[in-house]
Amino acid sequence: MAVQTNVSHPTDSEAASAKPRQPFYARLGFQIVVGIVLGLALGFIAPHLAVQMKILGDIFLRLIKMIVAPLVFLNVVLGIAAAGDLKNVGRIGLRALIYFEIVSTIALIISMVIANLSGVGAGMHLVQSPEAAAAAHETYGKAAHVSFEHFLLTLFPDNFVGAFANGSLLQVLVISIGFGAAVLMLNTEQRASVEHALSRMSDCFFKFVDVIMKFAPLGAFGSIAFAIGSSGMSAVISLGYLLIVMYLSLAFFVVVVLGLVLRLYGFNVFRFLRYFKEEIFLLFATASSESALPRLFEKLEKLGCSRQSVGLVLPTGYAFNLDGTAVYMSLCVMFLANAYGVPLDLHQQFGLLLLMLLTSKGAATVSGGTFIVFAATVTASGLLPIEGLPILFGINRFTSQAVSICNSMGNSVATLVIAKSTGEFDESAARSEYTRVFGSSAGKVI
Repeated sequence: MAVQTNVSHPTDSEAASAKPRQPFYARLGFQIVVGIVLGLALGFIAPHLAVQMKILGDIFLRLIKMIVAPLVFLNVVLGIAAAGDLKNVGRIGLRALIYFEIVSTIALIISMVIANLSGVGAGMHLVQSPEAAAAAHETYGKAAHVSFEHFLLTLFPDNFVGAFANGSLLQVLVISIGFGAAVLMLNTEQRASVEHALSRMSDCFFKFVDVIMKFAPLGAFGSIAFAIGSSGMSAVISLGYLLIVMYLSLAFFVVVVLGLVLRLYGFNVFRFLRYFKEEIFLLFATASSESALPRLFEKLEKLGCSRQSVGLVLPTGYAFNLDGTAVYMSLCVMFLANAYGVPLDLHQQFGLLLLMLLTSKGAATVSGGTFIVFAATVTASGLLPIEGLPILFGINRFTSQAVSICNSMGNSVATLVIAKSTGEFDESAARSEYTRVFGSSAGKVI
């Protein structure tokens, strides 16, 4: 297969290289950092006012979620069309799914080992009361009533528009794959006209993303201000050790595990993370993996990944490759077990690990994200007290910030790996992009 050289928005890159560098205060990354700092300050100084700023973060996340489903649809369909035939789509997709399972399993095993060695939750000596257990089951237990058959059924929408309206990423993926296959079945003239129309729509949506991103600093300010104003530091102090272990575990996974993967494919992990620094700031501020998805589509193509690899791997990864979610679930399972004095032998931990491998794949389909999926795992296991779920919900905002960064960077690495391993990567484009972003010497070593 010849190396693909098409980058989705060459005119944007050319325009960016022709312009003088923006002053630091005009850059999105700096503005997001300022929003985070101001949000932190307001949260501590005037917590009641800070709580009211939640509306800003909610508006921004609504705007992002509004754009995610059509972007996924357009990029998957265009990715399939660019692949040329269904055999090539299957080749990329199969490699991606194998990679996802291997890396997700590694994430779960590493975090289970760390959880056992660190003893998160030990010494809390919590006691489960029947009344609290019943209340927690009423609140969270509904998430557990998702059998494999029901999960399989929810993959297939019964309404084309409904899948987009509900924001069900897996259903949108199914529609996109079917529609992309239909495009490949058209004759040459029909296919060319459809691809051209979809490509222009994709360009327009990316411009729409640029408009939405102008509000990112305000969204970051509102989200952080609410998080600090509503919880203060009490939740952080009470579960501080768990947060520290989780952040260190996620950092270890990104820097060491993903770093080794990147090194095998010729990339430096720290330069890779610097390239996505604006998206990382945004993820930290919003605690939502979806917030960076539109920008990741664009920047991965500019980094040399072909449209078909980005369009196929990145959206699929958001549904099936949630490395940060895997780390979160492993640590929180052991936290509850230790906090309530529930002994889990290796056999039980292995069973929970297999259960988490399945349930973590549903994070994109269950309303409420990682925490609700974790609640489903705890309830379905029958081994752990679900009374502890409200305790963990108190720090959900802080854990979600790190988890979303790990999820997004894990999927970005996956896209790069699959693109390089299938011949869908343009190294000269990557070096050119690094030179544009980091300077003339940066492109020599990627």
